[in-house]
Amino acid sequence: MAQPNMAGAMAPGPVTMKPASFDSILTASGKQLPAKAAAQVATIENELKANRDSSRMASVFLKLAKVYEENKLLPVAGYYSALAAKLDNSEKMLTFAAQFFLDRTGETESASVQQWEIGQAEDCFERASKLAPDNDTPKIGLATCYIAKGETMKGVGMLRDITQKEPDNIPANMLLGQLSIQSGQLDKAIVRFETIVRLDPKNADAMLYLAETYEKKGDKGKAIEWYNKTRIIVDNPEFRANIDKHINSLK
Repeated sequence: MAQPNMAGAMAPGPVTMKPASFDSILTASGKQLPAKAAAQVATIENELKANRDSSRMASVFLKLAKVYEENKLLPVAGYYSALAAKLDNSEKMLTFAAQFFLDRTGETESASVQQWEIGQAEDCFERASKLAPDNDTPKIGLATCYIAKGETMKGVGMLRDITQKEPDNIPANMLLGQLSIQSGQLDKAIVRFETIVRLDPKNADAMLYLAETYEKKGDKGKAIEWYNKTRIIVDNPEFRANIDKHINSLK
C-alpha cells in the first residue's frame, strides 16, 4: 500500500544539489505567461518601481503573486507572496508563505527548483518562529525543511524538543513516526502513530501508517485490523476497494 504524502520531501542524507536561482525561475516563468498576463505584470512592475512606501509595496507584490498564481506559475507566485509577508512582518503570513513553498516541493519535478523552494520555506519559517517563539507550527515547518535538506538529525532534534514539551503534538508525532519507519525503528513508529490515533480517533493517515508498520513487522493480524479501521474512516469507494484487495493478499 502507498503511504500518504509526507510534509515535504524526506531526504536520506545531505543534499548536494545546488538550488536554482530566482532569476532563472522568473525568466522561465515569464516565457510561459500569456500576452495579456505579461502586460499585467509589466504594468505592476512599473507601479513597483515608482513606489517607495514599504506598506504599499507589499500590496503590489501580492498583485504580482496573483497574476502568476492565476497562470499556474506557483514558484514565482510564492516568491512574491513571501516578499509581501516579509514586508508586513506578519507571523501568520510568513507561515502561510512558507507552507505554500513546502507544499509545492512534492509537485516540483526539477530537483534544483525543489531545493530553492525548500530554502524559501526555511527562511519564512525562521522569520515566523522568531516573531512567535511560543508557537510550535513554524518550528515544525522548519524541522521539516531541515529534514528535506538532508539535515535529518537537526530536524529530529527540533521535533523531539517539541514532543518533550508537548507530548500530544500531532504534527510532530506524525513526522517522527514517518522518520522512524524510514530508519527501520518500527516499534517507535507504532508508539507515535498510536499516540495520534488516541488523540484523534479519525486520523486516517495515522491508521494507515499503523497498518503498514505492522505489515512491515510481519504482524498480518494487526495490519489487517488497522487496514479495516482505515477503510471505515475513509469514505472513498476506490480507496476501500484497494484496501480490500490488499487485505485479501495478506490472508
